[in-house]
Amino acid sequence: MKNFIYITLIALLFVGCKQKNENKTALSIAQKIANAHGFENWKNVSEIQFTFNVDRGNSHFKRAWSWQPKTDAVTMITNNDTILYNRTMVDSTSLKADQGFINDKFWLLVPFQLVWDAGTTISEPVKEKAPISNIEMHKITLTYSNNGGYTPGDAYDIYFNDDYLIKEWIYRKSNQKEASIINTFENHQDFNGIKIALEHKKQNEDWNLNFTNVKVILE
Repeated sequence: MKNFIYITLIALLFVGCKQKNENKTALSIAQKIANAHGFENWKNVSEIQFTFNVDRGNSHFKRAWSWQPKTDAVTMITNNDTILYNRTMVDSTSLKADQGFINDKFWLLVPFQLVWDAGTTISEPVKEKAPISNIEMHKITLTYSNNGGYTPGDAYDIYFNDDYLIKEWIYRKSNQKEASIINTFENHQDFNGIKIALEHKKQNEDWNLNFTNVKVILE
C-alpha cells in the first residue's frame, strides 16, 4: 500500500512538472506570428537590403536601405543623398533618416516588431471579418504606450489567418477610433527563411506601398 501511494505521488509530481514546463514553453500569439514569418531564422541574418516604395496615382516615392542588425549600422540612399549612421548614436544629422528607417522597417518586418518592441500591449485574439476581404480571420490589437518612440500611442488592428500570416491591418493614429490607414499584406515571398509581404494595397484606391530589391544576407 505504501509503495502504491509512493508511486502515485511520483506520478502526480511528474504530471505537475510537465504541465508547468508546458506552460513555460507555450508560445505567445506574437511569437507564433513572428515564427510564421521566419523569426527563428533572424539570428542568422547579417544584413538586410530593401527599397521602400509608395506608388500613388502617377507619383512614385522610394528610398533604399541597408541594415546590419548585429551592429545596427544603417545606410539610406535616396535620389538626393546617401547617409550612413549607427542607430546606437543617432544625432541631429541622422535623426530624420532614422525616423524614415524606423517607419520603413516597421512596414517590412512588423511580424518581428511584435516581439521586438517594448512598451506595447497585445490583445487576446478574437475572430472578426477583415475590413477589405470581408473574410473571417483572427484579430489582435497592438497598442504602443504614450511614452517614447517617434509615434507614441499608435494602435494597429492586425488580421491573420490560421497559419499566422498577417493579411490585413487597420492603423489608428494615437489609438483613435477612426482608421487612419486600412491595407492588405500581399505577395509573401521567402528570403533565406524570412517571409515578407512585398505589397500593401488599399481598397478602391490607386495606392501601393511595396518593397523591391529585397536581399537577406546570412552569416
